[in-house]
Amino acid sequence: MHWSDDGIVIGTRRYGESSLIVELMTAQHGRHLGLVRGGRSRRHQSVLQPGNSVVATWRARLDAHLGTYAIEPTVQRAARLIASPACLYGIQVLAALTRLLPERDPHPQIHAILAAIVDWLEDPLTGGALIVRFELRMLEELGFGLDLERCAATGTAERLVFVSPKSGRAVSEGAGAPFRDRMLPLPSFLHREGRTPQAADLLDAFRLTGFFLDRHVYGPRGVNAPDERARLTALIGRQMEEELVGGQR
Repeated sequence: MHWSDDGIVIGTRRYGESSLIVELMTAQHGRHLGLVRGGRSRRHQSVLQPGNSVVATWRARLDAHLGTYAIEPTVQRAARLIASPACLYGIQVLAALTRLLPERDPHPQIHAILAAIVDWLEDPLTGGALIVRFELRMLEELGFGLDLERCAATGTAERLVFVSPKSGRAVSEGAGAPFRDRMLPLPSFLHREGRTPQAADLLDAFRLTGFFLDRHVYGPRGVNAPDERARLTALIGRQMEEELVGGQR
């Protein structure tokens, strides 16, 4: 059996003295692993790095086998990603999110979104906003999507400023005001196109998606969110402090 597909490297692990098991998020075959013989050689090292785009040909005698990869690079961006803390944390968060999907379960749109995001991670605000949207999409793919378009109480699409922690639905300012202390804030950039988030909005957005990821995904699976997520939000927090200092000058 064999196939060829576009993929993005999301991780590797050693196998034997010279080989690697390479984990790809592919366009048509989902999150898929395969053995690259000699993958630890100099020729392969620069290619088999998280964030790089490749064309992979997978071969195995039976579909259930691990199989082997022959990999050719298409876009090598790993050196740039490794040089920036925001990029480094971002690609690790994205890789951890894709690992929430069942192995070999096709998710072509997730691959397409991932391919679009990885070139925009250098700025913590831009990259962070894209990662938060990716987290929302992953919640949807896993069956726990949030409804941020209309108020759960009134049906209005205006002045949506809260999210109910019980239902995962947006709530308008008027309907949610009596229960403000129990609500999660809804940053406007998540439901209004074209809005650029400030650092404080982005931190609220990460708290929002983190709450539902912990409740529906990480908690039931007995795992924690990746450490790189906290490191990325810490970067954004430092940017927020810089914004505050700059505004006081």
